[in-house]
Amino acid sequence: MNKSQQAGFTLIELVMVIVILGVLAAVALPKFVNVDDDAKQAAVNGVAGALSSASAINYASRKANSTKGVAVAKCSDIVAMLQSPLPTGFTVTTDSNAAADITVSTCVLTGHTDKTATFTVTGIS
Repeated sequence: MNKSQQAGFTLIELVMVIVILGVLAAVALPKFVNVDDDAKQAAVNGVAGALSSASAINYASRKANSTKGVAVAKCSDIVAMLQSPLPTGFTVTTDSNAAADITVSTCVLTGHTDKTATFTVTGIS
């Protein structure tokens, strides 16, 4: 007498795996949605940091040699110093005045569905 054994998963085991995967997907999906918002905010923070750095570098180079750099009287003047324009959808929304040798930290950059970040500008003539 020759008995052959069949190997495989039962229907109940397969259904349980599908249910477990469904529960994991339902729990994980909201976490991925929040990652999108965090990424947009990080992008705005990165551009604001670049503007702050550009202002500091401009201030130092103009202090060392008045023929270098750009005169800065308000927040939006920093945008002109970038090698390329601001990324699409980004704008300087609070354009405060910056007197010479005074650092202004009320400059606000807006981008990516109203995400905002502040950056500093040091005025120089």
